[in-house]
Amino acid sequence: MEYFINCNSSTLAPYTTPLDEVRAAHLYRRLGFSASVQTINAAVGLSASALVDNLVDQALSLPTIPAPEWADWTGANYPEDDDLARQLRSAQVEDFTTTYGNALLDNSLRDRMSFFWSNHFVTQLETYNCPQFLYYYVLCLQQNALGNFKNLTSEVGLTSAMLYYLDGARNRGDNPNENYARELYELFTLGEGNNYTEEDIIETAKALSGYTERGEEGCTQVTFDPTEFNTDSKTIFGQTGNWDYDDVIDILFNERADEIGWFICKKLYEFFVHPDSTNEDGGIAPQIIDGMAQTFIGSGFEIAPVLRQLFKSQHFFDETAIGVIIKSPADLYFNLLKETSFTYDDGTVLNMIDSCSLIGQRFFQPPEVEGWQRDRTWINTNFIIGRWLTTEVFLERFFQNDPEQFRNLAMDAVGPADSNTSNPEIVVRALVNKFTPKGLLTDADFERAMDAFKIDDVPEEYYSPDYFPGGTSQWMLQMSAESPTQVYILLRHLSREPEFQLK
Repeated sequence: MEYFINCNSSTLAPYTTPLDEVRAAHLYRRLGFSASVQTINAAVGLSASALVDNLVDQALSLPTIPAPEWADWTGANYPEDDDLARQLRSAQVEDFTTTYGNALLDNSLRDRMSFFWSNHFVTQLETYNCPQFLYYYVLCLQQNALGNFKNLTSEVGLTSAMLYYLDGARNRGDNPNENYARELYELFTLGEGNNYTEEDIIETAKALSGYTERGEEGCTQVTFDPTEFNTDSKTIFGQTGNWDYDDVIDILFNERADEIGWFICKKLYEFFVHPDSTNEDGGIAPQIIDGMAQTFIGSGFEIAPVLRQLFKSQHFFDETAIGVIIKSPADLYFNLLKETSFTYDDGTVLNMIDSCSLIGQRFFQPPEVEGWQRDRTWINTNFIIGRWLTTEVFLERFFQNDPEQFRNLAMDAVGPADSNTSNPEIVVRALVNKFTPKGLLTDADFERAMDAFKIDDVPEEYYSPDYFPGGTSQWMLQMSAESPTQVYILLRHLSREPEFQLK
């Protein structure tokens, strides 16, 4: 697959042309996990400014996942038998994972962002193995997904999931553990080696100490123990005092605002616009990130204003920004659900999340503290074959459950005027345009898609109006018995095309 170089020369100036189908689909693919034919059609002709504001406002107002009944359990609530306790925890995690998968499908930008932050403020479920910690970690990400980044940084660092994962729960004043202090600067706020020293890390670790009270029962939320706090004077970024956790956050955001602004906006740019934020000869991308960072810092580190600015911009909607990011496993499956509008249930959602694990994206379990590296790392020999085979399995299940939904998809894609077309090219082109960001690369690729649609046991002349005596009958999308199978075969064919892997 060709790796696309970032040649985008557009600016952050507002995109004022009414949205066409390609750009409406582009917005929904990046802002969430794509959308149905109906949703994209409704966006055509709207201004980017009005639609983006509406989608951001919706995301800001969404309720979080309700607390499960076990949210505040401790080890005392589980069976004494270790195997039974382990099975119950596993079932709770599975239920919550399904609930979160549905949130990703239903809540568009809010949980696109909560999932993004889970790959930034990384924890690993295997480290703490506690459903309660997982729930409160995800709750923190949801509550702050489009809120204030300083608040998010502060709050996520005190979740029990993070305190266990990066050893904050073992950071005692008389024996400081530097793990969280190091990652706070290197991975979470500043970037590796970006204007901090080893001494800053050592002193910060002392200031973060004391969150070590873990109770006597497993899965008890970690709390502060003042006897474990280092009360020495500490010097952090040139500021000296008996600093504590809150002071560290204040000093960091006061003294290193520019570094934080650039680092976070660069990550947002690479996630939402293009994986290459440097481009040839310096390009314009650094200027875009500068503009985003100014908005970020000027708003007091509010996330929503930056996203509004980016998603409304000419740069975001530039032709060279469309179809240049490789779908993550979650994108691959969830986009398919959203774009087809096929019927699914909790079992489908969980099966898709399990399939994500097979091709490199295990939910709540990034491979390392740096998180999934995304884009080209999603594609290797094993993963690409896995992507093909698992997508085909899901398509086959949808077809077995209800073949007619494939016909309905095609009718929605071609639109009311052509819902009973007798021209297979109209159907194929509509579905190609629906499931690939900018169509197939060559005319030969499109002809192969046409061949797939015209299944082998149907003669070519069947599509001619003169096939039946008197020319009164022919293949028709809405009426022909073969139509659902043809759409199914076409989707299987498209799912193996390189363009299908892009968003």
